Amino acid sequence: MIQNKQSIWLLPIVLGCLVLGTAQASVFALPNQGNIVGSLHAVTTHQDDTLLDIGRFYDLGYNQVTHANPGVNPWLPGQARKVVIPAQYVLPPKPWVGIVVDIPARRIYYFPAHDHVVFTYPVGVFLPGWKESLTTTEIIAKYRMPAWNVPKNIHAWFKKKFHMNIPWYWPPGPENPMGELAMETGLSGIFIHGTYHPWGVGMRSSQGCFQMYPENIAQLFPMVPVGTPVRIIDRPNLVGIDNGQLYLQSYKPLDTYHKEGFSDLQRAVMRIKLFMTKHGVHEKINWGRVRRIVEEHNTVALPIGVHSPSYQTLSAALPAKPYAYAPYGPAANSAAVPPPLALAKTKNQEHLHVQVILKGQKE
Repeated sequence: MIQNKQSIWLLPIVLGCLVLGTAQASVFALPNQGNIVGSLHAVTTHQDDTLLDIGRFYDLGYNQVTHANPGVNPWLPGQARKVVIPAQYVLPPKPWVGIVVDIPARRIYYFPAHDHVVFTYPVGVFLPGWKESLTTTEIIAKYRMPAWNVPKNIHAWFKKKFHMNIPWYWPPGPENPMGELAMETGLSGIFIHGTYHPWGVGMRSSQGCFQMYPENIAQLFPMVPVGTPVRIIDRPNLVGIDNGQLYLQSYKPLDTYHKEGFSDLQRAVMRIKLFMTKHGVHEKINWGRVRRIVEEHNTVALPIGVHSPSYQTLSAALPAKPYAYAPYGPAANSAAVPPPLALAKTKNQEHLHVQVILKGQKE
């Protein structure tokens, strides 16, 4: 009985991935029912790839692409290694208005006022020892090619921690820590901006601002008007529903917000039960799987019903197409938008193509 149920789960994923020939877009139509967008898919690597290159191409931060692929060396995945692309998201709690930043997910969501879509991108968040308020504000100004006047507390932090006397003023340009585009929030000194250290996206890498890949902020910046609301939330465990099935997407909580009180598992269980009550869901839950998801924090939206397949089963069933592009290279190591990626060299495109045949399915 369980095998038949798993076949029902796996078939839509397999069929959906067979038609994915290009990179996963960062924009999704909002669901008419449920609160989940996107899909899981997979690629195989060539010998020059890193997980960071692949993650950046698919608008994933370091936390997502590494946690979704445990056991894969992020710098040397190796030739023909299968890599899961966790481009499926449980959306943050409503209202779906303006910008929402989920700090433990290290993702930003933008809900345009007059379009039934959501744009989502990875962000770098604050370093340990710093903290961002969980609050609502708005975009109060936008800047192209901003300069950066270093606040006293940040200057002192660099001097104490790294014995560095950094400049008090950084002129505009690709080596500016603020990047080439910045949106100022109503919180003192807090911006959503590009970065001259793009490989820190998806990490804890800032003193409070939200850092984006240069190509992502270049897409988001012109869409967001001044006055757009911004909501900053802490949701390490997101509960979703799709086609009547419950999902849990778990990110590593930040101790900054959870030093005392309930355990990670207790908070996840409470979220699930509150969601089920609110939405009238009566599905039987595999609580053992919930425990594993919360312990692993693998950032993947996973089904949690008693008859649903495990992550290992789901990921093994994903067809994997060759990742077709060369690494980003030195031109992508600044705040400038990188040039289009070249195709991988022919000698590196000899990949393992994974095909999964389900029970009852013909080759």
